Amino acid sequence: MPDNAALVIAIILAYCIGCISPSTILAKARGIDIKKEGSGNAGTTNALRVMGKKAAVITLIIDILKGVAAVCIGRFAAGDMGAVLCVLFVMLGHIWPVFLRFKGGKGIATSFGALLALDPIIAVIELGIVALVTLISKRMSAGSIAGLVLLPAVAFIRMPQFLWVSAVMSVIMLIKHRANIVRIIHGEEPKLGFLDKEKKNKTEEKNQEDDQ
Repeated sequence: MPDNAALVIAIILAYCIGCISPSTILAKARGIDIKKEGSGNAGTTNALRVMGKKAAVITLIIDILKGVAAVCIGRFAAGDMGAVLCVLFVMLGHIWPVFLRFKGGKGIATSFGALLALDPIIAVIELGIVALVTLISKRMSAGSIAGLVLLPAVAFIRMPQFLWVSAVMSVIMLIKHRANIVRIIHGEEPKLGFLDKEKKNKTEEKNQEDDQ
C-alpha cells in the first residue's frame, strides 16, 4: 500500500500541474484573451485557430508533457495507484484550473500525455482511434469524442485497474464536448482547414476567378 501522505501530495501536485495553461499564457503575451476568441477553449485546436500553428504546437507539447510529468510523480510517490489517480487529477486541473477561475481546456492533450506515461500501448491505441476518425470526419472534435467513448473499453482490455478512472474521465470530457456533439449532429461543427479539401478547392477556384 502506498503511503497516504505521499499519495495526497502527488495528487495535489498533479492537479497543480494540470492548472498550467500554455495557450492562455501565449495568448496573454500577444494581448489576447483566449477565452474570448474562437471557440473560447484554452486548448490546442483553439490555439491553432486564434494564434496559428507555432502556438498550437507549443500548446500541444506542453499540455502533453503536463500529463507525463504528473503521472511520473504519482508513480514515484505512490506506485501504480498514484499513477492512476494522477491521470485523473492532472486532467481535472487542466479542465478546472483554480488559477484561471476554473475555466480551462477540455483535457484531451493532457490526458494523452498522462496515458502515455501510464501505459504507452493504451496511449497509442487511443491516438490511432483519434487520428483515424479525425481524418475521416475532418473534425478534431469527432476524433476526440470517439477516443473518449472507447477509452474504458481499451482500459478494460489492457489495464483493468484503470477502468473506473478511465470511465470517470470519459464522462467528464464528453460533457465538456457536449456543444461539439450537438454541432456534429446538426452538421455545424467546423472542419480543420488543412484537412478540408473541399473548402480548399473552393478557395482556389475563387482565387482563380479573381485573377481572371
